[in-house]
Amino acid sequence: MRPEQPARIIRSAIHLRTAHPDWFWQMPPVADESTLLCAHAATFLRRLQQPRDFDADTPYFEGIFDHARRAVGAACVAAAVALDGENVFSLMRPPGHHATADQAMGFCYLNQIAIAAIRAQGQGARRVAVWDFDAHHGNGTESILLGRPGLLFTSVHQAPGYPGTGTASFDNCRNWPVRPHTARAGHMVALAESWQVVLNFNPDLILVSAGFDAYAQDPITDMTLETTDFAVLGRWLREADRPTAAILEGGYSADLPQLIDAFLTAWAG
Repeated sequence: MRPEQPARIIRSAIHLRTAHPDWFWQMPPVADESTLLCAHAATFLRRLQQPRDFDADTPYFEGIFDHARRAVGAACVAAAVALDGENVFSLMRPPGHHATADQAMGFCYLNQIAIAAIRAQGQGARRVAVWDFDAHHGNGTESILLGRPGLLFTSVHQAPGYPGTGTASFDNCRNWPVRPHTARAGHMVALAESWQVVLNFNPDLILVSAGFDAYAQDPITDMTLETTDFAVLGRWLREADRPTAAILEGGYSADLPQLIDAFLTAWAG
């Protein structure tokens, strides 16, 4: 069974609605083509609508283009809400940080966080930082944002590991590769260093690629973080007190609802 499946969101939504009945929920819009063209080629958008698989991890499904466009719409709304002063989390799938301008891969079809970052600049955020703590390198986000003024991309990820990128830093893209089975303390040091780089950038908006697959029990990675570590990441967001939106990326353990809850509860305080 594919690890990236609807149950990830369904179970997480049920858990969060039960645990936090006072939290506000909003259905996302479907992003239009002009929004997608901020980061993706027109030929690629046409390819997404053809009933052909991209690879074994990124097959064609009926309606996948619209599902991915809703994820983009949610990320863009989340960024706008954050700029208005509210903390916001986009609980959507499929994830997006592996999608490049012209290639779907690694469960990702459209790169919602890259699009949201570029769009936010047009809405008054001069400096936007993307902080990616997913266990996999956000190669698509990096390739789209590379060299763009006012944008910063940071990623802490398992290496070696899929997709095999993110072993060096350059220009406005900074990477912290973490070896498989690194002790929690060492992984948290890398996360703290990357977070400080984000804060030093003095962004008007922080967008978080919130992947929960660095969890010790995740079935497709070899990392060691525990539930309390994701709560620490949420606390860092709260203490920074900057306009921030988080967007779900990976996380394939059965404990995903609890991991998201720990992160969001600590962020909310």
